Amino acid sequence: MRVAVDARLLFGAFTGDSSYWKGLHHGLAQVESPLEVLSCFRGSVPSTFKGTGIGINARTGRWFSLVAWPLWCRRNGINVAHTQYNVSPLLGPRAVTTIHDVSFLIGPEWFRPRDRALLQRGVPASVARAGAVITVSETSKGEIEHHIPAARGKTHVTYNALDPDFDPPKRTEAAQLLERDLGLSGPFLLTVGTRWPRKNLKLAVEATRGIGIPLVIAGKFGWGDEAKEPHVVLPGYVSAELLQALYAAAKVYLAPSLHEGFGIPLLESWAAETPVICGSGGALPEVAGDAALVLSTYDPVDWHRELRGLLADSGKVERMRVAGKERLKRFSWKETARKTLEIYELVGQSRP
Repeated sequence: MRVAVDARLLFGAFTGDSSYWKGLHHGLAQVESPLEVLSCFRGSVPSTFKGTGIGINARTGRWFSLVAWPLWCRRNGINVAHTQYNVSPLLGPRAVTTIHDVSFLIGPEWFRPRDRALLQRGVPASVARAGAVITVSETSKGEIEHHIPAARGKTHVTYNALDPDFDPPKRTEAAQLLERDLGLSGPFLLTVGTRWPRKNLKLAVEATRGIGIPLVIAGKFGWGDEAKEPHVVLPGYVSAELLQALYAAAKVYLAPSLHEGFGIPLLESWAAETPVICGSGGALPEVAGDAALVLSTYDPVDWHRELRGLLADSGKVERMRVAGKERLKRFSWKETARKTLEIYELVGQSRP
């Protein structure tokens, strides 16, 4: 059985989508399987890619996903084609699509009108075409099946895991690196994410006002409310090295998102032994378990009070660090890859 994976995001910017493909490839390399898995790229195969790569010419990324790659799959005996979100009509039931969440249906106001319209029109149609849907949490599965009835009976959960290259430095080393490259010294709080309304970064800004230490917001600027206040540091999108240093040196990580299909920053914080306070939107409670302080309210006064209490309780901080390390063990790219291969086989065998 031959499987083709749309691997264009494999070397993309450090986002949840690219992290998923990178982690899945990492896991697939650890699992023995009779399936032939081919990773397909637009244009040439990146020189740093390790595996069986295929370069396919296409003038744009959209043309690649809708026409060039699907036609290549049809001409080359591909039994299963794994993509993300949008499925070309040329692929039909041979397609497996990964949908991280349906926040565009749950909170349409979190999206720009054009993006919202494309997602609300394209994703349900893609789900109807696909042979199987993969998502990254039980919460997300329930939401997908609720909002898109065509997903019922063919949606499978494979959890995300920690980036295999995520290796944060010791706190003292991280502090030295941040002072050298960002001019950041002393204790600080951290949140990471593109400035989208769904990420609710305004809450983090309001909750940390008056705490006495800066809040660092790392990530692309996006759109929505800007967090320009004296206690806020905005380094923008940073390198993987600096991001890991930020996690390692932060006193507390804040995850105020209104909705997440998973929540990879929780795993990154645990790997850096940084305690987490998160909201209850989407799958955050499912991923957090008992290893984070999960708040049911999005009132900045409540967040401020809980944050101040945590910063004053070194014993609780240490317990959360231990719990985070333990919780992290539950998420494995190898296990995700094993389950993904089972889904490939299921889809490939169900087609005539």
